[in-house]
Amino acid sequence: MNIFTVIEEESRGHRQKIALRDNDRQISYEELLDNALQIAGRLKLEGVKQCHRVGLLCDDSIEYVIISLAILSLSAAVVPVSPDLAAAEREEVTRRIDLDFLLADAALQGESSARPVLPGFSPGKNFTLLQRFAALPPPDGFLRLNPAFIRFSSGTTGASKGVILSHEAILERTAAADKGLQITTADTVLWVLSMSYHFVVTILLFLRRGATIVLCGGNFPHSLIDEINRQQGTFIYASPFHYSLLAGSGDIGASELQGIRMAVSTAMKLPLQTATEFATKFGLELTEAYGIIEVGLPFIHLSGSAARMGSVGRPLPDYRIRLESSDENGIGEIRISGPGLLDAYYTPWQERAEILADGWFATGDLGRIDADGFLFIVGRSKDVINFVGMKIFPVEVEAVIDSYPGVAESQVYGLPHERFGELPAARIVLQSGVGAGTPLPGLRRFCYQQLASYKVPKEYEIVEQLDKTASGKLKR
Repeated sequence: MNIFTVIEEESRGHRQKIALRDNDRQISYEELLDNALQIAGRLKLEGVKQCHRVGLLCDDSIEYVIISLAILSLSAAVVPVSPDLAAAEREEVTRRIDLDFLLADAALQGESSARPVLPGFSPGKNFTLLQRFAALPPPDGFLRLNPAFIRFSSGTTGASKGVILSHEAILERTAAADKGLQITTADTVLWVLSMSYHFVVTILLFLRRGATIVLCGGNFPHSLIDEINRQQGTFIYASPFHYSLLAGSGDIGASELQGIRMAVSTAMKLPLQTATEFATKFGLELTEAYGIIEVGLPFIHLSGSAARMGSVGRPLPDYRIRLESSDENGIGEIRISGPGLLDAYYTPWQERAEILADGWFATGDLGRIDADGFLFIVGRSKDVINFVGMKIFPVEVEAVIDSYPGVAESQVYGLPHERFGELPAARIVLQSGVGAGTPLPGLRRFCYQQLASYKVPKEYEIVEQLDKTASGKLKR
């Protein structure tokens, strides 16, 4: 089984349709697949073989998609190396996954002894290929997994492990996600996220269904609006940050998104304020998606009910959910089972049977399920602040702080305390135009009105920015 072969077969009826567009460049499905096979041939001559671990350092572009498909067609495993990572972090990925090859855009790689490859493939880009000699053979069982991707998790808590996804898992999870997204050849997808972190369930699904993908990452949000007007976009896949910019921009009118059938918010918790402002301005409710690299996209909030704001919805048809060790408020650790779960962790090596408990994956997230089966995520089990035995969920407190005028975003964390265990504290980024370093008048009183007194932060610090992972999540 090979995802590239499946895309080849599923695209037979629309080979002349535009697959990808980036500014004034565009490529049809036929050209996309032909280019991928040509690149695969060159990589094969360079020694890339089945199950080799091939790092890909490339910005979001048509080239990124072509090269990924080329690697997959050889049944080698793509290891995304985000351009946002620092040099030391890139080296960490290279070392821990023990790459066989690193294929990189030379402009991103900097000084390197790697050889130029793929001449003439992309005007203005020069790709290099560094062959490495693995320190150790891959773990027992790696070869039989039919690996397609190895992706480091976001690293919000603990050490990233390198999630292995097989071709079979990718096919299963894209099919499962599409029961909620319902992508067709009539869709034009407006794309702004990082392909290094969002590719498997989304880009590959869009290609499987014959959609046109328009890259709008540069000069956002105006690039997205330009493409909506020019390409008649129907589907947006973005983060709350992007939707907040759209809702707050005075240059973007309320009628600009009237052709959009679905706007999916992912990558982080959707703040209630952002959801409300966006819906009020555009008359379009954001669709919150809850994705996990080990699982796929098991939740997409499709209810259309404003009363359910804050929920990620019910599980999609192919998934099941249960809560473990629920407390008196019904909050427990989220477990998920369904198709396309991870095949293994690369480092330290663990196969699926060791990771799952009777087929259930422990997400590390805490949540509650209401009487109608809607899931509300309240935080991560490792992030819970313990105040005299009472649990404080940072996400809940952050939602209140973020709703206060003048606050752009916040991070709530626990301060060790000899008597109380931990005290909640908050770091706050102010919106543009609000006096830097100035405490917001009334914020503490506002928090006491919205939260139980023990949940209100005891200390507030105004900062210029919050530490985040390369995929945009808060570092806890």
